[in-house]
Amino acid sequence: MDLFSFIDCANRTRSLSDLFDLLIGSAADEGFGQLAYGALNYEETVRLPEHPMPAIALNFPLDWREHYFERRYHEIDPVVRRTASYRGPFMWDQLLEQQLQDGERLVLHESREAGLKHGVSVPLFGPSGRISVLSFASRFDDADPVRHIKHLHALACQFHVAFGELAQPAMGNKSIELSPRERECLKWTAEGKTSWDIGIILKVSENTINFHLKKAMRKLGTNSRTVAVVRAIRLGLLEDSGLCGSSMPVRIDTPPSSATPPLPV
Repeated sequence: MDLFSFIDCANRTRSLSDLFDLLIGSAADEGFGQLAYGALNYEETVRLPEHPMPAIALNFPLDWREHYFERRYHEIDPVVRRTASYRGPFMWDQLLEQQLQDGERLVLHESREAGLKHGVSVPLFGPSGRISVLSFASRFDDADPVRHIKHLHALACQFHVAFGELAQPAMGNKSIELSPRERECLKWTAEGKTSWDIGIILKVSENTINFHLKKAMRKLGTNSRTVAVVRAIRLGLLEDSGLCGSSMPVRIDTPPSSATPPLPV
C-alpha cells in the first residue's frame, strides 16, 4: 500500500485499534509485520489494552512480550535507551555494531531468537520534548531493512500523526493556510527533492527554500519535513498541487545510514 492509500484509509479510522491494524497490514506488505509503538518519556493514556508502559500498541509474539515485560527489558532495551540519539530511522543491526552493554546485547539476541529477525525503529518527536518510537520487525531471515526503510519511515510518521489526532482532536485545515510557495516546496519535498534540488527547479536560492519550508513546518506544528508533508496531505492542503488524488506514491527520502550520528556508549 502506498502512502496516499494509507493516508486515505487512516483518515476513515476512528479507533486506535483500527489504525494499528491498518499499519500492520501496510507494514506486512513490506515484510515487516511485527510492530511496537511506544511512548519513551511521557505517560500516554490512550493505548491498546493490557500493554504496560512504555508500550502503546504492539503485536510482537505473545511469548516474547510476556518475557520482555516480566524481565523489565524495556529498562535496558537499546532501542528504548538510544532512540533519542538518532535523528531518523535506524536498523537494529546498526545497534549490534555499537559498543553495547551486556544487557542491551542480550535483549537484541533474545528478540532475534523469539522470531524478530531484523528490525527498523523510527524516532518520533512531539510537542514539549515528547519522544515516541515505532519499531518494525520481520520474521524472515532474508528480510532487507535497507530496501524498505524509507517507506517504513513514511508510514511511521503518518501513523504517529493519525494517532495524535485520535488521541486529541486535530486542528482543522481551515485554521492552517499555506502560501502557494510553501505548498510548492512541500510538494517537491514529498517527491524526494532536497532544498538544493527545489531551488534549482524554482530558480531561487537554497536559503529561500529553507525559509519557506521552515514557515510551513511551523504552521503545521512540526520540525520534521516528513511529518510536515504527511500532515499537509492528511489535511488536504496539497490537493491543489496535484499530489492528493494521484496514484503517484509519495517518496520521502531519508539520509543514508552512514549519515546517522554515532550513538553514545
